[in-house]
Amino acid sequence: MPDTDPPPSRLQLTGYAALQVASVVPLVVLFVLWVAGGVLMVIWVGALLLTAVIPVTRGLANAHRRMASRVLSSPVPTPYVPTEGRKLLARLRIVATDPMTWRDLGWMLAAMTVGFAISLVTVVLLLGVVSGWIWYFAVEPLMRLRSTIDRAFLSPGTTDRLERRVEVLTETRADVVDDSAAELRRLERDLHDGAQARLVALSLSLGMADAVFASDPDAARKLVNDARQTSDAALGELRSVVRGIHPPVLADRGLVGAVQALALDMAVPVSIEASLAGRPSASVESAVYFAVAECLANIGKHAGAENAWIRVSYDRDVLLAEIGDDGSGGADPDTGTGMRGVMRRLGAFDGTMMVSSPVGGPTLVTLEVPCDLSSPRTTPCSEPA
Repeated sequence: MPDTDPPPSRLQLTGYAALQVASVVPLVVLFVLWVAGGVLMVIWVGALLLTAVIPVTRGLANAHRRMASRVLSSPVPTPYVPTEGRKLLARLRIVATDPMTWRDLGWMLAAMTVGFAISLVTVVLLLGVVSGWIWYFAVEPLMRLRSTIDRAFLSPGTTDRLERRVEVLTETRADVVDDSAAELRRLERDLHDGAQARLVALSLSLGMADAVFASDPDAARKLVNDARQTSDAALGELRSVVRGIHPPVLADRGLVGAVQALALDMAVPVSIEASLAGRPSASVESAVYFAVAECLANIGKHAGAENAWIRVSYDRDVLLAEIGDDGSGGADPDTGTGMRGVMRRLGAFDGTMMVSSPVGGPTLVTLEVPCDLSSPRTTPCSEPA
């Protein structure tokens, strides 16, 4: 990550400046092609021209993002709206409505003028005997100024960030509502088909026992015994429903202990590297626990693996869980309702799920959830005691 690398030296900064000076020529060419493509959009030539220009422009902009990130020791994200898998006209429509497209064009103008002048001065100062002393003291502030200009154009503005945040929150809220409704339907179905049916049978058995108690005590005793077995089964199903809501092992032992318990039930050997200095909120624990459980279930059903592994850690306010196996690979999260449910559940906490599963394996699922950890000896502060 940029914020963990050592800051670039003065010579490296000057090298960045030289690259920026050299990039002015392709920037001018690309800008002219953008203008030409926009004018020629009335015919197919413009669309084809822009299709070729867009990835080159974004590649060059990303290179300047990386340089700015190194100089400023701060990440500069690449916030383009994805266009993969779209047809030509749909892809151009997305690019045209993406605010970052217009910020890129503004950056091109700034880079060809003010930015070019700053970078050129930085390079020229190094070449003179007298100016070399000026370069020694001026190279860092000059390059920070240039990188600040690049970041201002190449990062989403405040309005863009707020709009995207609203979109994400709207999507995750809808997913949470749908997921909650589905969970309620599942609980209702489990209670109706399981415990409720057994309780009805229990009531009938006790009623029949009461009816024959005086005339046939042996038959009544048998009915009472049947009722006791029915009540035990109903109690077991109720416990199963409760475990599906929030497993007791999760409440008692925390996420690490609950994940270890999941691994013990696997037919495949599972190695675990898990260590947390505290506990996340109960809702985050539950989301990550069920996500890990779904991944392990998929390994047991589909992977054909001989070994699996789980790593749970916490770094920089992010809870990280990695679940992998040495199976056949080819897992596609878009084709399984379980994995889509995991993504929706994690999305409610701004969490993400990434899947790497080439054909032939191995498969690695990475879960990341931003959260705080409470003291391991106390109840998480966001949950009632």
